[in-house]
Amino acid sequence: MLKTVEGVYRNGQIELAEIPQNVSDRTQVLITFLDADKIDPIKLRQLIDQLETIAGIQQGFEELNAGQTRPIRDFVQEMQQKYDISG
Repeated sequence: MLKTVEGVYRNGQIELAEIPQNVSDRTQVLITFLDADKIDPIKLRQLIDQLETIAGIQQGFEELNAGQTRPIRDFVQEMQQKYDISG
């Protein structure tokens, strides 16, 4: 499972911008420190969106391998809601 959450490192602690859902108390994490003077907030948001897309694809493969399937219309509705488009 991949989940990306923004946060801030302050006084030796990581402060998360949001509490991640469906994550256990003892989940391993990888922390990447960004140079605030060199990161474009728009590009950061795009990177996070890309990571979430990769996580969604991975979840889909895990569901497929476990024999779990869902109608394509559910997927289309999720994508329309996520990207605020209509079909």
